[in-house]
Amino acid sequence: MYVVLLNYVVSLEEIDLLLPDHVEWLEKHFAAGEFLMAGRRNPRVGGVIITRPMLRGKLDTILATDPFKINHVATYEVVEFAATRTAPELFMLNEAPSATG
Repeated sequence: MYVVLLNYVVSLEEIDLLLPDHVEWLEKHFAAGEFLMAGRRNPRVGGVIITRPMLRGKLDTILATDPFKINHVATYEVVEFAATRTAPELFMLNEAPSATG
């Protein structure tokens, strides 16, 4: 599982021009079941994406198709982690081995 931190490197006016394409890209990956959550950072200096577990190479391929990446308006910090504890309503995302196997 990954947390992806996007950092804008251009003005918000430039970001807003590409935002519809970025949202379409997000929707595609939510529909494919690859993304769990996404949203703006506060203050609005970038965004956050939380993904399902996947190979890092697959994530890198997905990120390379983001209009923000293609147009060099954001940088990305990727943090990999294994969800070993979750709130009950998110138990299905827990990556810890179960007691039964």
